[in-house]
Amino acid sequence: MPRAHYSEVHYPEVHTVSRTGWLRAAVLGANDGIISTASLVLGVAAAGIGRPEILLAGLAALVAGALSMAAGEYVSVSSQSDAEQADLARERHEQAEHPEFEFEELVGIYIGRGLDRPTAVAVARQLMDHDALGAHARDELGLTHTAAARPLQAAVTSAPSFAVGAALPLVAVMLAPLQALVPVVAAVSLLSLVLLGALGARAGKAPILKPVVRITLWGALAMALTAAFGKLAGTVV
Repeated sequence: MPRAHYSEVHYPEVHTVSRTGWLRAAVLGANDGIISTASLVLGVAAAGIGRPEILLAGLAALVAGALSMAAGEYVSVSSQSDAEQADLARERHEQAEHPEFEFEELVGIYIGRGLDRPTAVAVARQLMDHDALGAHARDELGLTHTAAARPLQAAVTSAPSFAVGAALPLVAVMLAPLQALVPVVAAVSLLSLVLLGALGARAGKAPILKPVVRITLWGALAMALTAAFGKLAGTVV
């Protein structure tokens, strides 16, 4: 039976590296929304404040947090993008001024990865003839189109995910009996963090247990410390 050529054999491959930009922003936004709003609600509730005041504080936190998250993500990822573009401009200038040095630099990279010199020279020459800047951006600077900084994507993803995350403890505030508000909000928020960790892991095709434990542990710690502070402040006041 003739052996199939490799180009004739198709295997389904699902890679998630292209999702890292928006997935990071979405998980960060939702995580921050749940933890910050739940912590605020628990702190205010522990101080003995009534339901209307708790809801008002929570809604203010939702709006302010979503806008702050969008602005912060846009500014921080824009800084990353500026640094990447500066590196590319510097590399473009170096290739124009010192092409032989840049060629040998690429050859050295490929030798360091295990190619012998003749093969490394051939690979470097072909890649630089095809796209010199792209070859150096990828293999020298570690910059790829897939992992490139996207400020607008980060801002647009993080703001609504923050709002959705922040809405979950607020729904618990509205529905829970006042005398059981603190444990209900804490339970709903922790369950939300568990689901967020599982969804984030599933979207990234990663094992579920570690991210779930990580996100829940830190969220529980933040909420517990804030509730304790609110209780202390309410006692003092």
